[in-house]
Amino acid sequence: MGDVLFLAHRVPYPPDRGDKIRSFHMLRHLAKHRSVHLAAFADDPRDMNRPELAEFTARRVIVRRRKSQAVAGVQALVSGRPLSLAAFDDAAMRRAVADVLAREDVETIFVFSSQMAQYLPAEPCARVIMDFVDMDSAKFAAYAEAARGPMRWMLAREARLLMAHEGIVAARADASLFVSEAEASLFRQSTGAERVQAIENGIDTAHFDPAADFAHVDAGPALIVFTGQMDYRPNIEAVTWFVEDILPRVRVTRPDARFAIVGRNPAEAVKALAKRGDVIVTGEVEDVRGWLAAAAVVVAPLKLARGIQNKVLEAMAMGRAVAASTAAAEGIDHGGTIAVGATAADMVEAVTLLLSDRKCAAELGMDARARVMARYGWDARLAPLDDLIRLPARLGEAA
Repeated sequence: MGDVLFLAHRVPYPPDRGDKIRSFHMLRHLAKHRSVHLAAFADDPRDMNRPELAEFTARRVIVRRRKSQAVAGVQALVSGRPLSLAAFDDAAMRRAVADVLAREDVETIFVFSSQMAQYLPAEPCARVIMDFVDMDSAKFAAYAEAARGPMRWMLAREARLLMAHEGIVAARADASLFVSEAEASLFRQSTGAERVQAIENGIDTAHFDPAADFAHVDAGPALIVFTGQMDYRPNIEAVTWFVEDILPRVRVTRPDARFAIVGRNPAEAVKALAKRGDVIVTGEVEDVRGWLAAAAVVVAPLKLARGIQNKVLEAMAMGRAVAASTAAAEGIDHGGTIAVGATAADMVEAVTLLLSDRKCAAELGMDARARVMARYGWDARLAPLDDLIRLPARLGEAA
């Protein structure tokens, strides 16, 4: 059996944010049956040396990504390419990929995120599995609809150019993967692509277990928790909406309610929310489980969400009551074990009820954990990968 070259836009370790969680488990699953060579970018200096990956990789090439958004923007305009691709265009990565392909017996190239597809060789030489995860062009189109002026033009341009790129890559790939069937269906309809399928995210229910050994947090009986990467625009918009439109109305009936925003790299807009006495902004924490376990309610008030939200799966696995927006809940087969709200009023009602009725919240949390354990184990979710890496490669068809 030939080797796998795994291309990732971010080092897939530690699995502590959405993209790293999925890429790490993909990498680990492939390594069970193949020798895997990793080529990835590091945007955090700590990721330049992750010895934990040695267990799953035969060879690792990590390239530090230092290009600024301003430089990438100029390059994108001059070249007519999407900003998302220009930001990850790097000569050192091109040399690294070419070197691995020249030296190793690579049978499959696994590409994680569309930014990395630009490193596929010009002449097909291996099976290509493209994990788009989400449909990025649709995300930028949604951003454009809400924007005004030059920003609207820029975002619409990004959406248009990315969709063209996604279609070309899908035509080249032997299989194109998405995190949910909703995303896969949207991609088929938008691009006409074939060989498209969903491979959902899973959850490590042994790690995210309320009975596991972790440091606990004591923050009061009416703690509401949100977790996520806090320099990510949809997360910033979500917590801002919650603090401005939902939390004050919850505190009418539960004046002891406090809202904890838990996650690394909080943007200035997020830090500013902590000026309120009822909001906590933690920044990066060593273990998110302590905050989840302390939560009376975990919320996911995302207005824009694509695919499966790991934050929701983690809260469910921890046996917490979850109140999620319609967008955040859409990709999850939750079976009614989380509260879903389409509007601010719906979210206020759900959160208030769960804070006031501890028995209802506890029962919902137990049902949510049982649902996750039955439905979202990683081994079961990633089993389709085993068939994909045995498919005959379409080497006669170039992009």
